[in-house]
Amino acid sequence: MIVSSKPALLVFLLLFFLASSAVRNTTNGGIPLRGIELPQHPSFNSMTPSIPDCGLSSTPTSPPPPLKLQLNHITTHQTPNKDSLTHSTHRDLLRIHNHHRRRRRQLAAADPPSQPPELVATLESGLSLGSGEYFMDVYVGTPPKHFSLILDTGSDLNWLQCLPCHDCFAQSGPLYDPLNSSSFRNLTCRDQRCALVSPPDAAEPCSSDDQPCPYFYWYGDRSNTTGDFATETLTVNLTGPGGGDGSAARVVEGFMFGCGHWNRGLFRGAAGLLGLGRGPLSFASQMRALHGHGAAFSYCLVDRFAGPGVSSRLVFGEDPDLLAHPNLNYTALVKHPVDDIDNTFYYVDVKAFVVGGEALDVPAAAFMAGGTIVDSGTTLSYFAEPVYGAIRAAFKRGVQNYEAVDGFLIGAPCFNVSSGAAGLGELGLPGFEIVFGDGAVWAFPVENYFIRMEPQNDVVCLAMLGTPKDSLSIIGNYQQQNFHVMYDVKRSRLGYAPMNCADV
Repeated sequence: MIVSSKPALLVFLLLFFLASSAVRNTTNGGIPLRGIELPQHPSFNSMTPSIPDCGLSSTPTSPPPPLKLQLNHITTHQTPNKDSLTHSTHRDLLRIHNHHRRRRRQLAAADPPSQPPELVATLESGLSLGSGEYFMDVYVGTPPKHFSLILDTGSDLNWLQCLPCHDCFAQSGPLYDPLNSSSFRNLTCRDQRCALVSPPDAAEPCSSDDQPCPYFYWYGDRSNTTGDFATETLTVNLTGPGGGDGSAARVVEGFMFGCGHWNRGLFRGAAGLLGLGRGPLSFASQMRALHGHGAAFSYCLVDRFAGPGVSSRLVFGEDPDLLAHPNLNYTALVKHPVDDIDNTFYYVDVKAFVVGGEALDVPAAAFMAGGTIVDSGTTLSYFAEPVYGAIRAAFKRGVQNYEAVDGFLIGAPCFNVSSGAAGLGELGLPGFEIVFGDGAVWAFPVENYFIRMEPQNDVVCLAMLGTPKDSLSIIGNYQQQNFHVMYDVKRSRLGYAPMNCADV
């Protein structure tokens, strides 16, 4: 059921968050929030509108201090089994098929005139919920209620399951009820912001000033969200620039999101989605329009099997520690190699792969048609044929000390390593590197591209799978663990540095 020569259905995702016209600060006297801390700056709370088409605001005239959002890690020591990986890969394949088909409208957010400091949030692994994604805690409404949203750089719309829910998937915790929030506002169909979303096919013509703005976001036969486009007050937790727990919380009023009353898909455990794509509705774009933080953002994803108290970080603004890292590398963010209409994804120009020191013999044309993106919302990594076939064959040739076994992760090579060392890095497995068109090289530790399987941890499988020729290729979140990855939109580059993400 996992990887075959065909894509599965369609997929997944999108998230939820931010936009707005005013920001204010709360501290210990408010809700006991885990999360983000923004050093005080007199200009941070003063915003002026600058994007009339979207209802967003511009960067403050003087830059605010760094802003870091803390991501709480749901701890577990479970080793993945066939069922959990089947779920993740099935969802991934639906997602890839949707990514391959999806094309977005060309809407641009204004670049900030000055460089803001960083903002950092905490992320948590969704493993304890049976999910391969990373989650961020947010508090929605007045009074604020807690929800966990999937972090996704491959989508734009932020949305939340809402009551009354006519068709919803199971989530951890109660659904959001707009009737219980004094700050919820439906946008009307005549509001200029309504043009940012696509209406359902059967939507009624806009005929009155108080008629709600309906939206429909489709990911496939079983993955979609439909509801009302609205604004709300969002509270996020703050963490100090050094990564410690902060006592302050940041409140943002008037952020745009989808209040979903009909939602279907493989969103195991989540309350909705937080989009970090390049489109105007994403959290990143709305942050950039508000105060410039979204012009560069980064995250550092801890090992999903890390122990208690370990959390990841989401950083808005340039992190000085990352910029000073001696092993920080950059590669260019590029347009889709064939169709540059899509302005959602973060494409990179992959030119070659190296396995065990061997540069693979793959035609240059094989990298062109589908393109390659870096995506936090896809669990494993996926490469289109014939590229994946070459990667798979190279690992089979390179692993000589262990017996190949079948029946664990369909389509990926797996090996019985019961005779080897305890740690993946000590098994003598071949190295893996991605070479980009500008000469940059991304070298990964073994723990980022092999995964142990239960019940006895005696089997390891390659954490990469294949998709059909000309499909989209994706570098997923498993391969990004313990790298600080920066999306520098202003300079059109992707930065990456090896790091113990628990220390960020």
